[in-house]
Amino acid sequence: MKTNIANLPSSTSTTEVDNENKTANVQSQETNNALIQQICQELESQVKATPGTIQVVATRIAKEVERICEKSYRIQTSGQVKSWLFSLARHRLQKCLHYYQLGSRRGRVELHSTLGSMVYRHISLPGTQLGFDARYNLIEDFLQAFYIEAIKAFRRENELPQDYTPRTRLQLGEYMAFSEQYAKRRISLPGNANQQLIILRAQGFSRRLPQETTVDMEMALESAKSEDAEAYQRSSAVQQVRSQMVAQNTYDPAEEAERDRVVSELVNYLQAQGQNDCVDYLSLKLQDLSAPEIDKILGLTSRQRDYLQQRFKYHVEKFARTHNWQLVHQWLGASLEQKLGMSSSQWDAFVSQLSEQQRHMLQLKSAKQNDQAIAKELKCTPKQLQKRWTKLLEMAWSIRNGNTEIQAS
Repeated sequence: MKTNIANLPSSTSTTEVDNENKTANVQSQETNNALIQQICQELESQVKATPGTIQVVATRIAKEVERICEKSYRIQTSGQVKSWLFSLARHRLQKCLHYYQLGSRRGRVELHSTLGSMVYRHISLPGTQLGFDARYNLIEDFLQAFYIEAIKAFRRENELPQDYTPRTRLQLGEYMAFSEQYAKRRISLPGNANQQLIILRAQGFSRRLPQETTVDMEMALESAKSEDAEAYQRSSAVQQVRSQMVAQNTYDPAEEAERDRVVSELVNYLQAQGQNDCVDYLSLKLQDLSAPEIDKILGLTSRQRDYLQQRFKYHVEKFARTHNWQLVHQWLGASLEQKLGMSSSQWDAFVSQLSEQQRHMLQLKSAKQNDQAIAKELKCTPKQLQKRWTKLLEMAWSIRNGNTEIQAS
């Protein structure tokens, strides 16, 4: 019998592929174990719970972020899957710890307030003008039903018994964080659009239609989690943050998760600055409420609202350009690796406008030097460095948004 030479390369290739797959599986398992271990260590340092409970919660968080990474085209093609995996896990963990630290009573109040503000505008009776009290009562009815749905989804997705109920403080924190993110999952709709799960549920509730006739919500179980956000009006920084927060039509789990991170960081920043009224304003703007509706809910006069808007605008700009510029620019697709979001001609024009010191600073930032090392190299204080870098970013924002005319050479 003659040997089929043509088949030999194919056989060898198949063996190589099998070996590569085995290696990839081993590496994936090692990464998963390292991720679970890191989450466990973080939990052990911040919560009071048994090692078994911590291990189970850490495993569930790791499983969730792995699912997001697997489904995201952006992550899979980034070449930085492991980095994304650990970054998303940190975000999920922070949300869980936030509710853990609040405890059962305060955590439930915050979750109820968050979800209530999300559906406020969408809960109504057809052809009826509802007052605040009447709308509030309807929202209460709606949320009670939604909480039942959320606990069922939590049990199903984590393969838990049908009678599972979170008991410990850590389990409650995990469940409340899940409920918030579950509400924010995005459902794909006809016309390349999408909407948050809880909004679609609220709209169906208001129309008094059976849930199964509104939209196939079970698709949500495979959707990623996200949060819409909206900043305020005219500056280039605020406009870009705003448009990126509200104009996501093409669904990608990475983009949704990254947007959620930005919004969470913005809220944390505002709270740290003592701007709780700005946080309240943001939560209402997320729902695209009208100015009169916001005034009524917050008890503001038009003049007071104008003042609040100006403060909000100031803090959003500061957040975007100084406090967390790397996160915001990465989210906007305007990182240093992406020429701060500029075209090649814009980038060349931008660099040509920089002084020698600014170019040196840009080179050091691009090389991922830390601020302390850069300040030492440039012989300035960290505060002076921050001011200089903010000025450079402002130049980039201006050029990128067309405020400075750039002609391609």
